[in-house]
Amino acid sequence: MTDELVYTGFDPAEEGLREALTSTGNGYFCTRGAAEWEDAGEVHYPGTYVHGGFNRETTIMGGRPVLNEDLVNLPNWLVLKLRIEGEDAIRLETASLSSYRHRYDVRSAVVERELRFSDQQGRETSLHSRRFVSMAHSHQGAIEWTLTARNWSGRVEIVSALDGRVTNDMVVRYRDLEGRHLSPVSPRTFGPETIALKCMTRQSGIYIGQAARTRVFRGGESLEPRRGLYQMEDYIQQVLAFDVDEGVPVRVEKLVALFTSHDNAITEPLSAAGRHVNRYPDFAEALAEHRAAWAEAWDFCDVRLPTEPRTEFLLRLHAAHLLQVGSWHTARHDAGVPARGLNGEAYRGHVFWDELYVYPFFNSRLPAVTRGLLMYRYRRLAEARAAAAEAGYRGAMFPWQSGSDGTEETQVVHLNPLSGQWDPDHSHNQRHVSAAIFYSVWQYYQATDDLEFIRDYGAELMLEIARFWASIARLSPERGRYEIHGVMGPDEFHERYPGAADPGLSNNAYTNVMVAWIAHIAPTVLDLLPSSRRAALLTRLGLTTGELALWHDMARRMFVPFHDGVISQFERYDQLAELDWERYRATYRRIGRLDRILRAEGDDPDRYQLSKQADTVMLYYLFTESELHEIFDRLGYAHDADVARRTIDYYDRRTSHGSTLSLVTFAAALAERSPEDAWNRFQQALESDVGDVQGGTTKEGIHMGVMAGTLDLVQRGFLGISVRDGVLHVRPRLLERLEGLVMPFQFRGTSLRLTVRDGLLDVAALPEGFRNPVRIAGPDGAVTLGPGDHHAIGPELATAGGANR
Repeated sequence: MTDELVYTGFDPAEEGLREALTSTGNGYFCTRGAAEWEDAGEVHYPGTYVHGGFNRETTIMGGRPVLNEDLVNLPNWLVLKLRIEGEDAIRLETASLSSYRHRYDVRSAVVERELRFSDQQGRETSLHSRRFVSMAHSHQGAIEWTLTARNWSGRVEIVSALDGRVTNDMVVRYRDLEGRHLSPVSPRTFGPETIALKCMTRQSGIYIGQAARTRVFRGGESLEPRRGLYQMEDYIQQVLAFDVDEGVPVRVEKLVALFTSHDNAITEPLSAAGRHVNRYPDFAEALAEHRAAWAEAWDFCDVRLPTEPRTEFLLRLHAAHLLQVGSWHTARHDAGVPARGLNGEAYRGHVFWDELYVYPFFNSRLPAVTRGLLMYRYRRLAEARAAAAEAGYRGAMFPWQSGSDGTEETQVVHLNPLSGQWDPDHSHNQRHVSAAIFYSVWQYYQATDDLEFIRDYGAELMLEIARFWASIARLSPERGRYEIHGVMGPDEFHERYPGAADPGLSNNAYTNVMVAWIAHIAPTVLDLLPSSRRAALLTRLGLTTGELALWHDMARRMFVPFHDGVISQFERYDQLAELDWERYRATYRRIGRLDRILRAEGDDPDRYQLSKQADTVMLYYLFTESELHEIFDRLGYAHDADVARRTIDYYDRRTSHGSTLSLVTFAAALAERSPEDAWNRFQQALESDVGDVQGGTTKEGIHMGVMAGTLDLVQRGFLGISVRDGVLHVRPRLLERLEGLVMPFQFRGTSLRLTVRDGLLDVAALPEGFRNPVRIAGPDGAVTLGPGDHHAIGPELATAGGANR
């Protein structure tokens, strides 16, 4: 199997999905894989998005103002249109196609189209299009057309444009919300070959500058086409007219630069774009630089699994999409982790808790990316503090949906596409997002030993999150334990108790266990700090010994609900009605969004024992068995393998898996207990985006969580990798499925190579760039690896090669 995603034949119904999966990006901006000659509509959507490019607008709905902040669809830089002998521009829907091939090179994120078509006059033409967003130069995009007249000679015109008339109009269920986000500023030119356009977001005041240089070549010679210019305040185009001869290829190159006023080291974005684009090399040289940069990225991020070629391909496809959203370019910008990437408008580009699934990939490959993404949260700490104070709490309460400034972006209503009704949205009560941020900071430190980050940023984040949980928890005199009320868990189907007037649930088990763990870890963070920094932070935060004592108590007395030997998702969950799953599976093709189905029927998901996605089972994804045993043991609850098995099985039978994250979570939870079942869930997760298993959602933007989660499943779920106290713990499973696996891995600055060979996992410490000895603990004990050492680990046995025990 090659590392290419290939589509043969044009299918309008599938084009949106194909555009999302063949997007080209570099960690700064990303553009969907739309055909350059097509306008936005129901079939095509040429969207471009940049990290941090948000704008807030207001929609009046029934006399009520509804605010929505979107990641803005930027001016369309792709526009290249072909006109033959003065006729209308060629479009896929009107041309007579004799062949069509849409190809995506996963290794370099280059999207290509090869088509052969006839127009209404019978003129047959072939067109080969190649395009990329440069991984070498963060502001650069490039398009190359190779045009060949097959049975005719004559005059053609190429329309090369920058179009600022775009709106956010991709997601059908958002179309009642205001989608105009750009205001025109001005077009201009930078010499005869270069057009440029400047726009501004209407509320946030971000300036966007784009410049495009278009040239024409026949063979190795540059042509001088006749150029015509047309411009409006939000649109500019050049028309390049020249003659073509039958059978003689002509190349058109369009190099583009994109800047925003958020960028560093520029006076303003339009002049920066103009200067840069005129310095860019030709397409071939730019492509070579781009591919070289991707080759370097794959040195850190590749996954080889030759015995499972489909799995290998999909893991690489997922890694490629992650790198389009998070690369070394990202680390230089104020960027978070948009749950749906940078190639669509679902979730309006907001940052959720999905970053929890994304960071493990970067921690062990490009940790500087994680560091930069975590800084997005630190920079919004002031807003999280203000949100907590406004709600009557202390510390930092981060929003469920975050955008430009860290305020809560969750809408007060959302559209149910099955009923057509706007329902209240209470998902802002998913306070567990703050626990996810705490967890992510701690896991980053464990993987990197980045004490500087903890000292300067991480400790403050973590302590303020711990303080929030201590202020929201209440000691129950009857139980003698701490409880948390009025929240939602990851499940999302349950917003309140049946018939209750107020939203929120009591004692969500996932939340309470996470809080118990946070309360235990937070004082440890203080112990990592130099005495001067510790004293300064305690003083600045006003953190008292009484608060530290409270955390110590919470780590031992948080309440966790159980029923029938199973961890309850929340208190009284077992008293809810059972759902007739067989009836709903027989009635509906897809039941992932049972909440929408039930509400459209006039029912209420709050009444039933069901879950959209893993909730309680998340504990078995985030923590190892020994870590969970320690947490529950401190709390005074019995928790063993039988409790884990019963809990996972109980919720597996009651989960609709309406989120693809759920497949990842259950696969990880089952990896040790039911390996083949875990592998099957892993395969479903791998296919979920490329196969659009949710029936139309992937075209609105890829799912970052499931793509990263599948890669994390390999390292944490199947290789059993975890980090504790500076030691890399490894407990491999399913090695027979992973035979031949080779993947790079970075641990605390030292590069490792992981190889599965003959039923053993070999961990090698590479001499290049060796930083520190690596302590590895497997089922047979612990060893220390120096430069060039390796250690082979199996489920029951291990052999050493140069390692020190």
